[in-house]
Amino acid sequence: MIIGKLTLAKIARISKQGKYGDGNGLYLLVSKSLTKSWMFRYQHNGVERYIRFGPLCAVPLNKAREKAIKARICLARKRDPFKKPETRVLKNKKNNKPDKTFDECAIQYIAHHKMGWKSAKYLKQWESALRTYASPYFGKMLVRTITTAHVLRALKPIWLKKPETASRLRGYIERILSWATISGCRKGDNPARWNKHLQEILLKPSRIKTVRHHPSLPYQEVGAFLKRLNTEKGIAARALEFTVLTACRTSESLYARWEEINFQQRIWIIPGARMKNGRPHRVPLADAALRILLALKGLNPEWVFPNPKRGLPYCASGLRSLLRKMHRTDISVHGFRATFRVWTAERAYPRELAEMALAHKQATAVEAAYQRSDLFERRRTLMQDWADWCFSSQ
Repeated sequence: MIIGKLTLAKIARISKQGKYGDGNGLYLLVSKSLTKSWMFRYQHNGVERYIRFGPLCAVPLNKAREKAIKARICLARKRDPFKKPETRVLKNKKNNKPDKTFDECAIQYIAHHKMGWKSAKYLKQWESALRTYASPYFGKMLVRTITTAHVLRALKPIWLKKPETASRLRGYIERILSWATISGCRKGDNPARWNKHLQEILLKPSRIKTVRHHPSLPYQEVGAFLKRLNTEKGIAARALEFTVLTACRTSESLYARWEEINFQQRIWIIPGARMKNGRPHRVPLADAALRILLALKGLNPEWVFPNPKRGLPYCASGLRSLLRKMHRTDISVHGFRATFRVWTAERAYPRELAEMALAHKQATAVEAAYQRSDLFERRRTLMQDWADWCFSSQ
């Protein structure tokens, strides 16, 4: 152990908050206001302790070293050198939760919650945002020392340029700091909270950038589109047609498995793990949708829409490529859900029926509490009407 690391000249030059070791337990503490004082750290009977020797202005370097030497002599004699009121017991690492950095808390938070997240994409979104925009600012800081100023330093550079990313990042930081508080690693209010806090400093995300919706096809043109789509061969064309007829999300269709299809009852049951709302969704199969499934049966024992080259489900980029091939870059696959929703409104179908067909959450908690049916038989009629419209309007 090197003793005597500090010199009078070094101490005079120190202008940054921190802890500076002189060696063998003696430290110079520099506060945020650059006040300098001495601390001696030691271990006695397996417990870490420290005692303050006083401020630098009252205890010069040579006096602090003398006090440290006396303390070490006591320790050598197996006595606690300073049994005084100002002696404080540090956290026992075996019995108490030690200090953690923000990065350490983030890793533990993600480890505790990732099994409940819907997809690997969501996990990567968390990890990428925190690694890119939060860690460089306060990742190595003890989580108990993070303040609103630190959070703002991470958010402000991207708040106006990337409002969606910034808003998500703020939510991630808030949840991690809440977890740290509950875990005993920090105290006090959450510096990343929005209501009555950051909302007073940062512009509301929805006012920064208008939300861009997925480009969709007018419902009057869906018949002509499907007629053109029927001339295309291959898995991508059938997957896109099936997606349009069921009004499902792209991932729900592409990851469909044969075990989810009940041909006898004409039902497709999507597991909750693949649904955005986390609940299983029963999809009534119209005649046209059922014909697509019957034509594909036998191609793959597991996937309804397999990738012939890899034995995996077909990828979403393949559907986008198909739209480009058809010279329809003006629309998106997801946009067909909007096409369906507009059609239901124009044809005066009940709102709750259309929303359930799209597997949207109930508008209010009260509605969710009282509406306990998925209106399946009524939706069966709705989806057959939709399929009939798609082909009768060609």
